[in-house]
Amino acid sequence: MCSFRRPKISRRPHLTNASLRHGVYLPPFGPFGSPAVLVDLAVRAEAAGWDGVFLWDHVVTDAMPIVDPWTTLGAIAQATERIRLGTMVTPLARRRPWIVARHAETLDVLSDGRFVLGTGLGSDESGDFSRFDEPADPRTRAALYDEGLDVLRAMWSGDATEHDGAHYKVRLERTTPAPHRVPVWVGCSTTKPRVLHRAAACDGIFPNPEDHRLTPDELTAILASVRETGLIGDRPFDVAVAGNASHAWEEPVEVDVKGLHEAGMTWWMESLMHFDPLDLSLKIVDAGPPRIA
Repeated sequence: MCSFRRPKISRRPHLTNASLRHGVYLPPFGPFGSPAVLVDLAVRAEAAGWDGVFLWDHVVTDAMPIVDPWTTLGAIAQATERIRLGTMVTPLARRRPWIVARHAETLDVLSDGRFVLGTGLGSDESGDFSRFDEPADPRTRAALYDEGLDVLRAMWSGDATEHDGAHYKVRLERTTPAPHRVPVWVGCSTTKPRVLHRAAACDGIFPNPEDHRLTPDELTAILASVRETGLIGDRPFDVAVAGNASHAWEEPVEVDVKGLHEAGMTWWMESLMHFDPLDLSLKIVDAGPPRIA
């Protein structure tokens, strides 16, 4: 699970898997704002050879309707057999971490170990925080995020816990640990040391800058910094990058997927957006993962 002790660097971490995995990454609103549509999309994605389906996690949006990703992922878990599924990303500061822990553990059991918990600081662009009088400033959300990750780890461990933090107080008796190790990925739009340390302590990183798409050189630099921050050993560490690489798009696509993979990317996330017609998005899904030249 996540740990926020800074370990000493001893060996080069295993940042690249033998084969690249491909996921579909999309918001559960607008044309995707229906659980039935999303379940159908996930079933089609599995049939077309994709390796995962990952949903944004928002409460409000200007592109209604909107559905809850967690309950929808439960339906997807029951309708599929192979693909990974997860949130990309859940703003942990916006949810009670003990509730997130139970939701994640339940989805992990429903999917037989296929669930990935993508986490992030969250954005107030649509009012997900401020509309509900929750703390919207990044510093407070970062503190809630870090402490929330500690609470997740405690909940899943089954160990007796006495957590007395600045934001959360948790008292738990010893119980049965979670049946699987739920991977936790850290989504980020910046590469500040605190952010990279948070990611190095977890199971993966999803660098997703707001104003451009990552290049292989940028990804190489980010992962070098992650190593320096504290990632050690041969444990798997996933690296997800989002963009558009499918040749089924109507507009020409130029992205160096091969270069990103060589730089350390383990998951390519084909991004479907709420302003794309549903028929076009399903065409991208049905075309299957993009091939690397």
